[in-house]
Amino acid sequence: MMRELVFLMGQYEARLPCDRRYARNHMWCLHLEGDRYRFGFSAYAVRLMRDVYFLDWQIAPGTTLRVSQPIGHIETSKATSDLFAPADGTLIAFNTLLLQDPSWINVEPYERGWLFDMACAAAPGMPAEDYVAFLAPAWEKAQKLLKRQMNLRDPGGSVSGGPA
Repeated sequence: MMRELVFLMGQYEARLPCDRRYARNHMWCLHLEGDRYRFGFSAYAVRLMRDVYFLDWQIAPGTTLRVSQPIGHIETSKATSDLFAPADGTLIAFNTLLLQDPSWINVEPYERGWLFDMACAAAPGMPAEDYVAFLAPAWEKAQKLLKRQMNLRDPGGSVSGGPA
């Protein structure tokens, strides 16, 4: 059985396989062979995004990327967000399964829900143990934001604080 760490997000367990590295943008990185690495979203990111229902890429395979370069967009039940390159390298391939059905990101983020493969000089990111330490203060901030959003709504679901 593969070793993994668990980060608790309230009652939800974000499972983090230890065979990967994790970036601050909550992507995981798995070494495949040579300079080829596979990337996807961590269980932590998937939980915060909720349901992913649309994914769009702005670049094509063969594109040379710089870290933090915009590469696409993702739409979830929570928001629409830009996606950024997690490292310097060359995009090799996208997971074409996700273009047909991006819900694999929600169901199997570490298997069928991977995003893309890149050729990189070295594996970006941090080991799972360091990522868990990085997540603790990030989760505290996320909880405060979520609670603040919940407090803006009254039991009827309308935004409070405005004119009646």
